[in-house]
Amino acid sequence: MSEASSSRRPLTPPPQPAGNLDLTPEQVKRIEINRLRAKARQRQKETEGLSSDVPNANNKRPLGVTPSTSGSPTAPKSRNKLKRDSRLGKYFEYDLSKMVNSKGGFLVEDGKEVDEDLRAKERERERQRARQNLEPPIFLEADKNPKCRECGTVDIDHIFKKVFGCIICNKCKNDHPEKYSLLTKTECKEDYLLTDAELRDQELMPHLLKANPHKSTFANMMLFLRYQVEDFAWKKWGSPEALDAEWERRVAEKKKKKNKKFEEGLKELRRRTRETVWQRRKDEEHQHIFSEVEQTGNGVGKQVCHTCGFTIEVEVL
Repeated sequence: MSEASSSRRPLTPPPQPAGNLDLTPEQVKRIEINRLRAKARQRQKETEGLSSDVPNANNKRPLGVTPSTSGSPTAPKSRNKLKRDSRLGKYFEYDLSKMVNSKGGFLVEDGKEVDEDLRAKERERERQRARQNLEPPIFLEADKNPKCRECGTVDIDHIFKKVFGCIICNKCKNDHPEKYSLLTKTECKEDYLLTDAELRDQELMPHLLKANPHKSTFANMMLFLRYQVEDFAWKKWGSPEALDAEWERRVAEKKKKKNKKFEEGLKELRRRTRETVWQRRKDEEHQHIFSEVEQTGNGVGKQVCHTCGFTIEVEVL
């Protein structure tokens, strides 16, 4: 550093010993802190007084942070925001720092309560479906493995075998929908006239459980194998013709009840309408309220209605 710069900038003297002064350690600490603060303020004033265009004592530009608005080539460049790729389609942005793990297979925003009853119902539905979806072991010896009842292959649908006791492969299942398609509980009740008690009996009518498409907390959907439903319906009603006759009888009876209900409603409407019209007409009938008899002479008097002014003559005795 040159002599001119050393003469212009005051130097901070080193800390002086306490000497003969009786100072406590806290006072010495406070003096040292004040000295360092004064030194920092002095440096700040010197930095603010210098311009970036004025060189320092070493004929160099003073060090400092270059602002982003500066035209200097060393100024920091602002990063452009990444553009969204249109090929990704629609998506939602979530703040993962505000998400909490509900241990239920989904994330919930912080502050929102999780309904424990709904979570318990969902877990129960999942356990019911998981118990029936367990696949049995496969033997290495081909003779010990069950074979498809249609084509004889060992590549069978184990869920059909476990739930319905039907040994069938996926290919034959798709090729014969008239036998191996699945029916809902509503179809079994409406088309084959089966009752809820019969459909709930697992031994009598085995059924497959599927997740309810309307809401996960609803009861699992019950699916039945078509040929098993038809066999049970033929035994119950005697034959397909008897089932058709019973179905037609119920449809006719339902239609008859509907017409009877309509006729009763129409009759009630007519009765109420007739009573209303009769009451209206009765209310519209005017009843005269006559005054006392006024004598007009010759033994004849008159009475006048207070409401309409109608006058009648009466004999006065």
